[in-house]
Amino acid sequence: MKAVVSQSEEPLQACPAVAPPVVWWLRLEGLTVVVLSAVLYARSGTSLWIFAALWLVPDLGFLGYLAGPRWGALCYNVCHSYMVPAAIILAALAFHRDAVLPFAFLWFNHIGLDRLLGYGLKYPTAFGYTHLKHLGKQRG
Repeated sequence: MKAVVSQSEEPLQACPAVAPPVVWWLRLEGLTVVVLSAVLYARSGTSLWIFAALWLVPDLGFLGYLAGPRWGALCYNVCHSYMVPAAIILAALAFHRDAVLPFAFLWFNHIGLDRLLGYGLKYPTAFGYTHLKHLGKQRG
């Protein structure tokens, strides 16, 4: 696999080879998040129509790619990181805003399914390089 030089001229392995057992653990982790978030969403009593209508909202992070791969990766990673919905859950619990919780559960579900399917966080070098695998045709 070829190393790609980042903008700071430091070598960066754009898509590291992830050993198969590690990939399976990461995918099982995604499955765990999918199941847990779906159960929590269902227990919240919120409509499944809202779930279906808003499930793709985190993918709006793709719009960052209009400004180039560096901004695209940043926007995508912010929208596909567990940190933001986790912060929303903590804030909702701290300020007794339970109505916000289903949206965070939905967000977790989206990210978990992406991980289960092998879509990882993006490197700023190119769209197809993720922390889980190289998307698209292999080069080299």
